[in-house]
Amino acid sequence: MDFASLVSWVDFTSGLSTRMSGAACWAYAILAITTLPPLLPNAVLLITGGMLAARGEMSLVLVLLSVAGSALAGDVLIHRFGWFAGRRVRGGAAGRGRRGELFDWAAGRVQRGGIPFVVGVRFLPSGRLLGGLAAGAARYPAGKFAIGAALAEVVWAAYSVGVGYFGGAVSDDPVYSVAIGLGLSVAVGAVAALAQRRAAAATAPNVSKGT
Repeated sequence: MDFASLVSWVDFTSGLSTRMSGAACWAYAILAITTLPPLLPNAVLLITGGMLAARGEMSLVLVLLSVAGSALAGDVLIHRFGWFAGRRVRGGAAGRGRRGELFDWAAGRVQRGGIPFVVGVRFLPSGRLLGGLAAGAARYPAGKFAIGAALAEVVWAAYSVGVGYFGGAVSDDPVYSVAIGLGLSVAVGAVAALAQRRAAAATAPNVSKGT
């Protein structure tokens, strides 16, 4: 299996990257549409957008606005769904073992941690979906959630697009930039997963004591 096939298997939206060059208007729409829903892998598209911005084919500002704005809109929709379907969301999570524990952990922490927690949970594996649903189900105020989500998405967009931008500035080889970007994404995800496990382990004794 060559690198291109491996990338397509990990990120099935990567095939759209060839349509972005030379079609800026559609490129911004592609970035926004693929970023809106959670759990849809589009790392290659974000990296490609950064690379095209570095080459002057796209506006870096508009790329960042398309990505961050669409992600924020998706976060708000997730939060509202959790808010209005809180009982069903909690009930569905309760019977899912480890996932249910993570949901309860996030729903409890968001009220105590506030905006900093909303920002931090975004960078955990599946944290965008988990954080939004948990915050909504826990009745965490939509305004405060939107502020935290906006901060998180600005950081996330800058990092995700920046990898492609600086990679494109260093090398004209798209494979090189994509490889660096995916490698960094995996590394960040691994660190976030480790942080999540330690945080969950630290709260486990308190939960068992009924606190």
